[in-house]
Amino acid sequence: MPDTLQRGLAVQMVETLRERLLSGQIASGTRINEVELARELNISRGPLREAIRQLVSEGLLVHRPNKGAVVFEAEPDEVEALFELRSALETAAARLAAVRRDRKDITALRRACERSRKLLAAGRQFVHHTDLDFHRALLDAARSPRITEQVWRVHQQIIVVRSRQDVPGSHTDASLADHEELAEAIAEGQADRAAELMEGHLDRVRLQMIASMKGSGASRD
Repeated sequence: MPDTLQRGLAVQMVETLRERLLSGQIASGTRINEVELARELNISRGPLREAIRQLVSEGLLVHRPNKGAVVFEAEPDEVEALFELRSALETAAARLAAVRRDRKDITALRRACERSRKLLAAGRQFVHHTDLDFHRALLDAARSPRITEQVWRVHQQIIVVRSRQDVPGSHTDASLADHEELAEAIAEGQADRAAELMEGHLDRVRLQMIASMKGSGASRD
């Protein structure tokens, strides 16, 4: 197989696997069976292995000795640590976004909120795509590639762990309200307000996620 074709297939596989991980189709802690996955996707193992290596480098997969690649998983204390890092970075990003945003950024943030509202109005779940769209728009407005890189990694890890959790509708609605308030604070250049809103948003998401994890653990005991 020509190198360019193999690289192209590997890029496709990265996005295919990423979607399966973020959507919960492949759950946290699951070992990636290269043989079965290659057969299912009708692809050779070369591009698949390249995709796996890329996702390991991003932290969505973890290499375990004598086991291979395993989907990222975390206990409640590790989730707390992820949110500590994300809050520190994305609170700073929200502040920067309020200072550095332009009209295109404001439009992108508001459109992300509108798409989410339409999904909710149609009775659909607040899926990870809409959450990623909003936070990507905010990070773009912040104009800080280093912060973006680290937040993106942690955010996706959180989504993978959370993908199999049941999220109450009230929490979903509150998250979207947070996004809408953040979009307006950034649009109005209210840096302190944007940082405060982001900190509160992430804190509430963290508490809901930890409660869900501990509740699931208790129900299994």
